Amino acid sequence: MEAIDSVRETVNAVYTADSRRVLATLIRLLGDFDTAEEAMHDAFRAALEVWPRDGVPANPRAWLVSTGRFKAIDAIRRGRRFDALDEQGEHADIGVVDTAAWADEESVEDDRLRLIFTCCHPALAPDAQVALTLREVCGLTTEEIARAFLTPAPTLAQRIVRAKTKIRQARIPYRVPDPVELPERLGAVLRVIYLVFNEGYAASSGESLTRHDLSAEAIRLGRLLVELLPEPEAIGLLALMLLHDSRRAARTSPSGELVLLDDQDRSLWHQDQIAEGTGLVNRALSTSRFGPYTLQGAIAAVHAGAPTAAATDWAEIVGLYDVLLRSDPSPVIELNRAVAVAMRDGPAAGLALVEAILARGDLVEYRFAHAARADFCRRLGRAADAQASYERALALTRQEPERRFLERRIAELGVQ
Repeated sequence: MEAIDSVRETVNAVYTADSRRVLATLIRLLGDFDTAEEAMHDAFRAALEVWPRDGVPANPRAWLVSTGRFKAIDAIRRGRRFDALDEQGEHADIGVVDTAAWADEESVEDDRLRLIFTCCHPALAPDAQVALTLREVCGLTTEEIARAFLTPAPTLAQRIVRAKTKIRQARIPYRVPDPVELPERLGAVLRVIYLVFNEGYAASSGESLTRHDLSAEAIRLGRLLVELLPEPEAIGLLALMLLHDSRRAARTSPSGELVLLDDQDRSLWHQDQIAEGTGLVNRALSTSRFGPYTLQGAIAAVHAGAPTAAATDWAEIVGLYDVLLRSDPSPVIELNRAVAVAMRDGPAAGLALVEAILARGDLVEYRFAHAARADFCRRLGRAADAQASYERALALTRQEPERRFLERRIAELGVQ
């Protein structure tokens, strides 16, 4: 029994680490999202049955891909009631038929990049690109994606189904675009990679503040993209992710509690990531063809370069936000700028900006807007107003460390 339990733990670990790689390769081999997903699950079920008896294979991922592929072919044959596949165009329906294709390590490593470009194909609506990539490339549940984008879960599920149907019916190719196509396809891919990173950097729900598996995956995809297409914004996005991720170890206490930026132990910040991210920001800025990701990376570099919270150059940060707002106006960027203004000019200045955003109906369902207003009111001694905004933020929060932080803030106010 101990041996069986050990193998089950191994299967679970492989699923956590490699299931998305297995899926991406099966999509390449089988040519269909749903067929590949079913094949992947069949392969892991087979592993639970076979590995306790025969032992864990030397290359579990290759075993799973091979097993999943052949189980899918068997299912296709059964579905055709054992008709002669050679007479019915087996190859067209099964996709790649080279039985050794999964063994090509370079192709296997590129499969998730192929997959993300397929998920971000311009034939798909932007919201479908995001939802499909988060679901298929990163393995987020429909519910997690729905919470992240304030969308009902059934709506997200329908969006994903429609996207898969579109890919199948339009025969969208499973490949990285040709060099001439890449620039126009880059924006959607960058957006999706950053959304994946954000879900890892600040998980939308659950017991943990972060999901390092997702942020690490986004950084890996960012590195691959920079190697493939070293455009300034791809470089800027990689820089931004590295600089944010450099603070990961300091963002929670040993007990898992949220630690705000001003209170973080900066000795825990990862200096190698800061050095690499800052160098990438400078590289992107030197091209004069940079955009929003590079500007956000520049802001993160200012934070990373400050030896203490008090030494942060808030004037420079506000100036960078001014440029960012002109190039990429959005209520969230306005909110972030308001926080920077509050640090430079005082909480009253920040409060006026946040209240103006909320008054026009923007960000009313965004927990960070209410948390920012609450913090400004708290600093101004307006305890009742602070409590109301903290409670509104708490009602919108699905992540446990954030909930506990907000509850502590409310308790500290002492309002009866």
